[in-house]
Order: sequence, then structure tokens, then C-alpha cells
Amino acid sequence: MFMGYHQFTLIFTPQPSLLMKKFVMLHLLVLCFVIFTPATITAQDMGPFIDEQFRNAAAQYKLLDAQVPSDMMPRSFVKETGKVVPSDTRWWTSGFFPGSMLYIYEHTGDGQVLEIAKKRLSIQEKMKHYTGNHDLGFMMYCSFGNAYRLFQDPSVKKTIDTAAMSLITRYRPQIKSIQSWNKNQNFNCPVIIDNMMNLELLLWVTQQGGDPKFREIALNHANATLKNHYRPDHSAFHVLDYDLETGAFKGKNHQGYNDASAWSRGQAWGFYGFTMMYRFEKDKRYLDHARNIIKYLLEHPNMPSDNIPYWDFNAPDIPNALRDASAASVIASGLLELSRYTKGKERKKYVETAKQIILKLGSNAYRAKPGENGGFILMHGVGHLLAKSEVDQPLTYGDYYFLEAMHRYKKWIL
Repeated sequence: MFMGYHQFTLIFTPQPSLLMKKFVMLHLLVLCFVIFTPATITAQDMGPFIDEQFRNAAAQYKLLDAQVPSDMMPRSFVKETGKVVPSDTRWWTSGFFPGSMLYIYEHTGDGQVLEIAKKRLSIQEKMKHYTGNHDLGFMMYCSFGNAYRLFQDPSVKKTIDTAAMSLITRYRPQIKSIQSWNKNQNFNCPVIIDNMMNLELLLWVTQQGGDPKFREIALNHANATLKNHYRPDHSAFHVLDYDLETGAFKGKNHQGYNDASAWSRGQAWGFYGFTMMYRFEKDKRYLDHARNIIKYLLEHPNMPSDNIPYWDFNAPDIPNALRDASAASVIASGLLELSRYTKGKERKKYVETAKQIILKLGSNAYRAKPGENGGFILMHGVGHLLAKSEVDQPLTYGDYYFLEAMHRYKKWIL
């Protein structure tokens, strides 16, 4: 695997003594961390700010990698115990760590980071055959998709193609949707808003010369989501539970405050997903829907002024409710893509809001101090609050979309 990696070597020049080098780098890291705060950043400073964020991410993720068994992936960190929580590769977040490492490598050229990414990709590859849930996009495209983008290795493309074939085994023609989780005591045939994120895998495979059926399934799923998942105000349920015999469904908010609320990360998944759909299809329905979702979010009376949302827009303890850095990361990345399809004041608004979120997440309020947080970059993510799972903890997907947002800002805006 990764036949092209040997072409990407780092050139080293003579360096000062190791002790002096470490002292200088530590000094610069601390200096940058102090200087680059949202209050002092100007437009011309965004490049250095982002570069420093990626250097910090490289150091943090090396620390994180050292704390996770070689056959597992990092998932979160519990401050009270001081321990990183790992997962096996079947867990839905397993692809984010190698994907993040590839973004970090792309912006730092750090060979050690690349070696870690390759090591973790090698244990993730077997998941291309996984059919246990809908998360193959998160698991395989966020990881191997970035690897193919960087190195164009044909073996990586085959891995992605196989993952897409595994994902469509969960397609249910009766409801024109991909079933998210297997039937259980709570749900009959659940389809969750998160699934919009996994359609990119299918669209990409068809775009790269694969079977048109992948695109057809992605379109059917997106159109069913557009029709059924959204309320008149453009907020989304987390889950639609379908009856496969009748096609009837009931909307629920499994991870939200209640069934009538707007769970923040779910709104972010949908916004990002429909923006991505427009990238591939240029169907104005998807663009308009993405605009309506982000209008709902940014103009919501419970959206804080810094645009780092509460975990649920209807949480009863606002303004004391927990914020969710992971939802903010997804929104920032989606805003930067949406800005590419808009003009004038609208585009400027999206770019400036994304910039504001990036700066806030990169500040002391959300970015962990070097060497802390188990090696994760961001603090204050909210996984599943009602289940008391990963509450006010770092989350791999929060880090991933923060890195992706900065990658997009540097590539598209600077």
C-alpha cells in the first residue's frame, strides 16, 4: 500500500544542538500561542495563525498516538482519570485520527506524522468490508480519501471503492434511504441526519469512474432526507424511524434535548452534507437548502455571539448550557465550502463567520495547552449528553473538522 510514499521525502539542513533546538521551538510555540488570539488577529495574520495551529497539532497528535495501542484508535480523553479513551476500528470515529494526521502532514511536512498516519491506515483498511452501520464515509473516506487525494495510490482507490460497495448493502429501496443502525429495542429502521456526511464516499466513487448506482443511491438518500428529515423552520430531527412495510416514519432526537429540539451537531451534519451535495450535483435545491439551514443556525436567538453553539439550541439551561466545539468545527468547514458557491455580501458573511469560529476554537478558550488534553487539540466537545457519554470532552471529529476548516481557509481564502 501507498506505493507513492517514497516520493515524499523531507530534506534536512544542518541544525543547532538538540537541546538548543528544543528550547527555541518551545519558546516559539509559547510565543505564538500567546500572540495569536482572536483579539489581535488581522486578515494578514491568518496564515501564520493557521501554520502555528498545525505545528501545535503535530506535537499534540504525536503525544496522542503514543498513548493508544497499535491496533486501536483514539476516541476521547477523560480529564478526571488522565487517560485517553481508545476504540477499535469498528467504532464510527475510527477514521478521523489518520485523516487528521494526513491534514497535519500536508501542512507541516513532518515525516513522523506521515509514518503515524500510514501505521493507523494499515489497521483501518480492513474496515472497507464493514457493513454493521452507515458510517463507512467517516471511517474510510475521511481517512483513505485524504490519502488518495495526497498520493494518488491506486490501491487506496480500490479500498475506497470496496468501502462504497459495503455501504450500499444498507440501502433500503422501500424508503430510498440508507439504514443507519440495525434494528434494536429503540428503533425499527433508523435513518440519522449524520448519514448525509457519508454520501460523499458514494458520489466520489461514481465521479472517479465507478458504477452510477452509487450516485443514484446517494441522490435518493439526500432527496428523502430533504423531504422527510426537516421541519418547516429548516431544523432537522436527529433520527427518522421508518416502518419498512408502510414507509411511515417518526422523527426523534436521540442525542438532542427532546424530540422537538434542534440538536446542534445534527444541524451541522445536515448543513455540511447538503453543501457537499451541491459540490457534486450543482442542484440548486441542495444549495438553497444549505443556505436555509445556516440561516436558521446563525440567526437563531440561542446562537452565542461567537458562533460556538450550545449542545442543543433548545437546551433548558441556556446560557449556562455546555457549548459543543465539534459542532462549531463542522459548521466552520461547511461555511467555507458554501462561500465558494455564493458571491458578494453573502460570501463575505460566510467567510468572516468561519474565520471567527476558527479563531475562537484556536484560542485558549477551546484549544488545549501544549502537552495537555491527552494530546487532543480541542476541548469542550459534547458527544451524547443525555447518555452521559463524552460530555465536555475532546472528540476526534471535533479536531478533524477544525483541521479541515483551517486547511480550507488557507487553500481557498488566503
